[in-house]
Amino acid sequence: MAFRCEVCQKGPVAGKSISHSHKTSNRRFLPNVHRVKVLLKGTVQHIKVCTRCLRSNKVQKAGPRLVTA
Repeated sequence: MAFRCEVCQKGPVAGKSISHSHKTSNRRFLPNVHRVKVLLKGTVQHIKVCTRCLRSNKVQKAGPRLVTA
């Protein structure tokens, strides 16, 4: 699975994992990405969106209780 948000293009970042003895090893920080149904240009599509974009209302989730006012 590609860990990339299709809205903000947030992806994995590399870093170091540091043990108690301060020995380092490489690791990846993955974004919190979910596959959700989103209303885009009047159609419902499945896209991968990070939770930051969902929380800040950059996309509108589609569902049975979708209210268009």
